[in-house]
Parts: sequence; C-alpha cells; structure tokens
Amino acid sequence: MQTEPQASAYNPEPRIGKISSWLGDEVDAATFPQHELRFRNDRWAAAVGLADLDDAQWIEHFGRFAPLADNLPRPLALRYHGHQFRHYNPDIGDGRGFLFAQMRDGGGRLLDLGTKGSGQTPYSRDGDGRLTLKGAMREILATEMLEALGVYTSKTFSVIETGESLWRGDEPSPTRSAVLLRLSHGHIRIGTFQRLLAFEEREHMEELVAYCLETYPGSLPPEDAPGRDEPAVILMHQVVERLADTAAAWMVAGFVHGVLNTDNMNISGESFDYGPWRWLPQWNPRFTAAYFDQGGLYAFGRQPEAVLWNCGQLAVALRMLTETEPLVAALNRFGPLYQEAMARRFAWRLGVGPQGLEADTRLVQAAENRMVETGLPPEQLFYDHRGGRAADDSDFGRILSGYKPAAGTDDPFWARGAPPSTLIDEVERLWSHIDRDDDWGPLHARIGEIRELGRQLGTPPIPAGHDD
Repeated sequence: MQTEPQASAYNPEPRIGKISSWLGDEVDAATFPQHELRFRNDRWAAAVGLADLDDAQWIEHFGRFAPLADNLPRPLALRYHGHQFRHYNPDIGDGRGFLFAQMRDGGGRLLDLGTKGSGQTPYSRDGDGRLTLKGAMREILATEMLEALGVYTSKTFSVIETGESLWRGDEPSPTRSAVLLRLSHGHIRIGTFQRLLAFEEREHMEELVAYCLETYPGSLPPEDAPGRDEPAVILMHQVVERLADTAAAWMVAGFVHGVLNTDNMNISGESFDYGPWRWLPQWNPRFTAAYFDQGGLYAFGRQPEAVLWNCGQLAVALRMLTETEPLVAALNRFGPLYQEAMARRFAWRLGVGPQGLEADTRLVQAAENRMVETGLPPEQLFYDHRGGRAADDSDFGRILSGYKPAAGTDDPFWARGAPPSTLIDEVERLWSHIDRDDDWGPLHARIGEIRELGRQLGTPPIPAGHDD
C-alpha cells in the first residue's frame, strides 16, 4: 500500500533566509474581496503540523497570508531566468506567486509553501498576478493523480476562491478567481542558476550549490566519475538522477506536462507548476497538451528529450564553477538512468515482478505497441492487466504471461471495470458542476477515488538519492 504522509508537529525552518537577499524580493499579497475555502489537503497539512488549524485560521494564513509563527516574516518572490520554448528570457521570475513558508515534514524533509494567484510582484510584467478557479481545480486533479501514480510531485495544499472576475483568452470570461497554495520540496529551478550565470554572480552560484546540497541531500556520483568531489559536479549528478526518474514517471503515467521550460524544472526532481497538462487518451508520442505548442516541442514522446536539454542548460550554468568534462559525464548518465526508471516503474504499475532491464524493456515496447494497435488508453491497459491478469495471445500478452504477479487484484477496486479518470472530458465534466451549480461534490468524490487508486498501487520503487 502507498505510504501515507507521516504526521508531525509544526517545525518551522525558514532557512532560505540565508540567501534571500539575492534570491528574491519581499512582496505583499493581494487584498481579495472574498475568501471561500474550497479545498484543504489535511493529509499533507498533518505532515507539516498544520492540520489543527480551523477554517478561519486557515483562511487567515492561506488567503490573507498572515505569517505563520517563526516563519518568513514577509513572502518572497523568487528571481530566475529561463529558456521558454528554447528561447532565453531574462524577464521572468515569480509573477503571480511567492514563497510563503518553510517547514520540516514528518519524514524530516524541508518543504516550501508557495502560492499561485496571490497577486502582482516585480516580475508580473503585464499580468494581473491572479489564477482562475478552473486553473486551481485542474491543479488539484493533476497533483492528486500524479501522486497516486507514483510521480514525485508537488501537492496542492489549499484553494481559496477570492471573488474576482478574471478575463482570460483561453477560458470563457469573465471567470472566477482563486489563490492556490502548493506544498513543494523546494522552488529552486534550473532557471535560478541561469540567472546567476547571466549576471556572473559566482559567489552566489557557490552559495546556491551549497544550499541545494544541504537542503536536498542525495547520493555521491559513481566512483569513476571525473570531479566527483566537487560540489557543482555532485549537484549535477543528483539533478540528472532525479530528473531522469521524473521523466520516466511522466511517461509511465501517460502524462503530458505541456510546458517544460527551464523555469519549470525543479532541481529537487519534483514535478510542479501545472498549466495546460493532459493525460493521454491514446498512446501517441506526438500528442501535445498546450494549444500554443504548435511545433510539438513538448509533445508526450519528446518529454525525456526536453528534460535532458534542460539538464544541459544547468550544466552550462555550472561551468562557472567547474570544468566541462565532469558535467558532460553526468549528462551522459541520463539515457541509461531513464531507461532503467522506465522499466522499473512500468513493472511496478503493472503489478508484476521485474525480470531485468532487457526483458522489462521488451515488455514496455510490447505494451506500447498494444496500445497503438487497440487505441486503449494507458490507464485502462494498466488497470486491465494489473498483476499480469487478462494476458491474451498478442505479443504483449505472451510476454506478460511470463511475469509473476507482484500485486494482488482481490480488492473490489479491481473489479470496477475502469480506474478513475482525469482525461480532458472528465475534467470538463467536473468543472461544469462547479461552474454551473457550484457543486463541488463530484470533484471531491473523484479525489477520493484517485486516493484509493494510490493506496491500491502502493509506493513505487525509487532510486537512491531521489528523496520522495
């Protein structure tokens, strides 16, 4: 079964204050006309000692942003640059969000509470700093389903409707507004390093590397890796390890992030920042999530390539501190690590015991071919064949029949005929209940079903150094 978040006392540790003078800018939250609590994640609130807040206190801290005790005195809008669709942009940063607090969870990890839709900052440019309620609802679904499917993801911690009418080109307008809080294992992006490179801030680059190694501990590089004792090289290896696993986790989940810019890449390896995401209706490497991605740069099948390219931009930034050779050596590990993660995670989601990289890769390829031939959505293939059941005389079925079950299917969950879905038609159906009737019941029911899926699947095997 999937491990539930471990309950903890509130343990504040705003350690980012050590580097905040050059990492971000203190800002104030917007003043909203309304505060209506729509979602609170009590599972994860318990993990950071905040589940005992009543709704009024919750709104005071996460709608009006009164500081938490012994935490950051003022929110911090982080500074970063980034490649957006491969074009370098120095004019970005936290434009509608900020870092609000830091605390330890029950497992000892340092976690951030960060916002989305909390108002304008120095980096808002022409934006209003707001978030639509539909966007918040979509982020709830994305994070809940990804967590259930074993992806290392940020958690949607809170959604409060804020009573403003927003105009958006990609939604019927005016539309409702909200402020969202995400619980995340850090907000240090590849783009954070790119900004320091652009301004030639070597000392700050060294401080940031030290902060990341201390805050997000991981394994050391292989013994034969060049420069394995250098802090920048250690960090590079850790980021490659984490992001190779994250890319594989998306692929096995059938998930399309949509916008894999370097400012959307968290060096902790955590998937976050959900906008135009989709789940695959069919196995199609060319499927794109964002309507504005007309060239398919971030199509489903190109996600591993995009993540590797982004890791390359981190290597470019870290050349300020070290030689090229050890950074390239770290990058060269991405492909093998990704293949290993794909095989490991695919067998886990099918609920069968792994047989080794070569055999498991054949299983993955056969399953992909089967989905292309039948048009079966990935979620349905994994559900139908959980534990190796329902093997047939197809190539996939023959290979699957040689695997031993590693998970049972006796629970009634596996007799329902289909898993809970977050395909786009279902997302729109859930939103229609909220938009038309202000009925949140179907959404909360679906969240319960998704969490049950997570309990049934259990916790995936993860590599050393991936702090999930």
